[in-house]
Amino acid sequence: MNMQPKTGDGFTTFIVTGHLNATTAPAAEATLAGTIDAGALHLVLNLAGLDYISSAGLRVLLATYKRLSRQNGKLVLCELQPGVREVLELSGLLTAFVVAATEAEAESLATH
Repeated sequence: MNMQPKTGDGFTTFIVTGHLNATTAPAAEATLAGTIDAGALHLVLNLAGLDYISSAGLRVLLATYKRLSRQNGKLVLCELQPGVREVLELSGLLTAFVVAATEAEAESLATH
C-alpha cells in the first residue's frame, strides 16, 4: 500500500494505492493520525487505486473518521473501486462516510 499526500487550500488529499489490510493498516493509521496531529482537520482519501480493503482497513477509516469528528474535522472518500465500495456497503459503513465521485468534488466537500 502507498499513500501519497498532497496539500490543498484547507485540506490534505491522500492518493491511496494497493491493499489496505492487516499488514498495511498500522502504517496507514499512523500516517493519518500524524497528519491530523500536525493540524490537518480536513482529509480526502482518493481510493481509485485501492484494490482491496479488509476489516483492518475499515477500522483505519473508522478511527480516522472518529478522530476528525472529535476535532470538528472532516473525512471524505472518493473514487471508490467497485470492490471497495461493496465492502463498505456490506459492512454498513458506506453511509457513515461522506463519499464523492471525483477528487475535485471531495476536496470541495472537505472544506464545506
